[in-house]
Amino acid sequence: MKINETGRIGSINSYQRQLDNQRQLTDKKTKRKDEVSISNAAQELLQAQANEKTSDPARIQRIQDLKAQVAAGTYQVDAGKLADKLAPYFKS
Repeated sequence: MKINETGRIGSINSYQRQLDNQRQLTDKKTKRKDEVSISNAAQELLQAQANEKTSDPARIQRIQDLKAQVAAGTYQVDAGKLADKLAPYFKS
């Protein structure tokens, strides 16, 4: 009984040669760079979002107040309002 067949080594070597050939071909070709493009709709949404954030000073102040309350640990969640907002998602 043979444990190491010589025929198997040849198949591994041919596989390795195939990989080496593929690597050489890809090195010769110019590598493509990844490209990212943002659609017109996404650009409009980003622009609208930027305009919304900078246009309302009262909203900015409200957000800063809420951040301060959360950081200080004094922000209280109104359970009734939260339940009213979540109720439609749980109704079948």
